[in-house]
Amino acid sequence: MTTEVPKVGFVSLGCPKALVDSEQILTQLKAEGYQTAPTYDGADLVIVNTCGFIDAAVQESLDAIGEALNANGKVIVTGCLGAKKDADGADIVSKVHPNVLAVTGPHAMQEVMQHVHQHLPKPHDPFTDLVPPAGIKLTPKHYAYLKISEGCNHRCSFCIIPSMRGDLVSRDIGEVVREAENLVKAGVRELLVISQDTSAYGVDLKYKTGFVNGRPVKTRMTELVKELAALDVWVRLHYVYPYPHVDEIIPLMAQGKVLPYLDVPFQHAHPEVLKRMKRPASGEKNIERIRAWRELCPDITLRSTFIAGFPGETEQQFEYLLDFLREAELDRVGCFAYSPVQGASANALDGALPDEVREERRQRFMQVQEAISAKRLQRKVGKTLKVLIDQVNQDGGVGRSMADAPEIDGVVYVAPPEKPWKRYKVGDIISVKISGADLHDLWGEV
Repeated sequence: MTTEVPKVGFVSLGCPKALVDSEQILTQLKAEGYQTAPTYDGADLVIVNTCGFIDAAVQESLDAIGEALNANGKVIVTGCLGAKKDADGADIVSKVHPNVLAVTGPHAMQEVMQHVHQHLPKPHDPFTDLVPPAGIKLTPKHYAYLKISEGCNHRCSFCIIPSMRGDLVSRDIGEVVREAENLVKAGVRELLVISQDTSAYGVDLKYKTGFVNGRPVKTRMTELVKELAALDVWVRLHYVYPYPHVDEIIPLMAQGKVLPYLDVPFQHAHPEVLKRMKRPASGEKNIERIRAWRELCPDITLRSTFIAGFPGETEQQFEYLLDFLREAELDRVGCFAYSPVQGASANALDGALPDEVREERRQRFMQVQEAISAKRLQRKVGKTLKVLIDQVNQDGGVGRSMADAPEIDGVVYVAPPEKPWKRYKVGDIISVKISGADLHDLWGEV
């Protein structure tokens, strides 16, 4: 039975791009006068935003849908898993959970709202002023993700994202900057720029001229980053493919206008493996580019992800990857043992490796990286770093330096201040003298 003010439960799974989709749906729900319910039993229906990238994520999403159905009974499914089919071409969600009210793919706010209206009529006279200008956010108040585009033009053999999210569609540059301005006005101290391919921003629009507060500005990554730099907050760039024009951003980092941080998804280094992956880069050029970036901006932090045990990867090719890692000395690295994803063209490649070989290579990779990380973090001991505080407790504070993105990188543990005038709170950016380091994290005091 519907309550006087209809209430919607919400479950958000997956990557930051899916999180932004969730924020947009929640913002629209709020704008139309719906309330969000913190529990299943207090909701009139539940929306589950799913992930469908790898098998573990698919299972997590299916389990979450099942849990919501059992606890509530009325469930609308959206997100990447909603667009995924099984080997017979059947919709996976509907096949496993035939009782869901509706299924949509990712980035489908209007479609989701249509289904909400159908099963839970919107309340009369919605108060649009209930919605803050920055919209509803699922991140802490002091940082937010800024999604600049949808989809991807690459066809990497291990990835099915283009089949779920489509080709690249860049957002209007004026709209992106306006959203960023509203976030900053709402108290955001750090903007995390995300997309499937940040470097490709504007390619689909042929870098057409847009308008930012009445000024003509090209729809292009360099120009967008310059606009964001003028907002005087931390700007962190994620999913940046190493195209030549990325070099234009490095001077802005050296000048302190943008965080000296690049998240570059290299995935491998050996030319033959990269070719089988259908990746748009080569290991040799990447080493040259890394050297050039560090020459221009010695403080730059480089983060990346890699896949170990890709089909056909020989021991020699894997050792080549390890040599690349030792030479590149990347600051922050994640590594996945290759996992077949249903619908990915890599599944048809020869030379599939046993699970234990893939996992053993992942572990060897991370051993090499941990030694590199420990060495690079040790260099920061004795230095004073700017730290954005995420938590405060009786043990002091937990924050992040310019080198640390939330949830994927390390943290800085800050000792509690001895003097009242040195107190800090969540969202403050403070100077911390680093006194210790381990493989991933730092310790220091105000």
